[in-house]
Amino acid sequence: MRRHRDETKKVSCDPEALEKIIEELLEVSEEGAAIIVEGIRDERSLRDLGIEGTIIMAAQKPALDLMETVAEEFEEVVILTDWDRKGDELASKMELYLSGTRARANLEIRKRLKQLVRREIKDVESLSRLVQRVREETCPSFWL
Repeated sequence: MRRHRDETKKVSCDPEALEKIIEELLEVSEEGAAIIVEGIRDERSLRDLGIEGTIIMAAQKPALDLMETVAEEFEEVVILTDWDRKGDELASKMELYLSGTRARANLEIRKRLKQLVRREIKDVESLSRLVQRVREETCPSFWL
């Protein structure tokens, strides 16, 4: 049975740092970078945050094939897999596959996000809900 965290518990991550990372993600997407996530729920979460650029699901095809295709079309690729063991392994594999191409693998956003929110959430699909909770806690009247 899946356990849900207590939604009434106050969020412990730094709201300003979280907003800065979300802003950076929006910027790189607007500048033409592809964002790679694991699945459809991850994509929905990023769309809920306002990301309108290219989001590619890693589950679509084997990592090597996917990276070859992505490297042909994009100069920058933001790898935003979950911050569990499987996500770590997939991110490392994708970075390795991209290393021999013209595309630049961006793992910095994932690294900073993981460090900031890992006590709160474990995956990208939960990110939009966390951001919403943080915004409501820091400025409740603005988000009503």
